[in-house]
Amino acid sequence: MNKYLRRGLLLSILGIFIVYGGYIMMNSEIKLYKVAMILGVLVFSWGFVTIVYSLIRKIERKSIIDARHEEEEKENR
Repeated sequence: MNKYLRRGLLLSILGIFIVYGGYIMMNSEIKLYKVAMILGVLVFSWGFVTIVYSLIRKIERKSIIDARHEEEEKENR
């Protein structure tokens, strides 16, 4: 697990907890629940984008390694 995937999962889970806290605040009729909800959605979204970024990096890294391996095989022939 790379640092981007770990960070993305942490942010996503944190965003879910913040939104849940917003629901609790809404039921308690605390006016700041709207801010908590917005913040939770933003944190969750940033975590999701970070997870997708880590997957793209993994795929790109694998394709670069494959390309280098093919170049080595061509040079050895």
